[in-house]
Amino acid sequence: MGTLTIRKLDTGTIARLKARARLRGRSLESDLRALLAQSSRQPLILDALAEADRIAAMTPRARPPAEERPLLCAGGET
Repeated sequence: MGTLTIRKLDTGTIARLKARARLRGRSLESDLRALLAQSSRQPLILDALAEADRIAAMTPRARPPAEERPLLCAGGET
């Protein structure tokens, strides 16, 4: 197991984290460990956006509506 040190946390933040841990019946260290573990398993929104882009790239583009498509002349020219 590794050790993590977080510096320069504001005292108000620490007090809120301690209160949160107390409400959950945990120590501050235990609650932060669970919070960090849960957060590390959450997918990043960038991952979801990259997957959406990948799927969109595989999807054929829709044809424009008929009124926006050029009409063909008898000679095959537009």
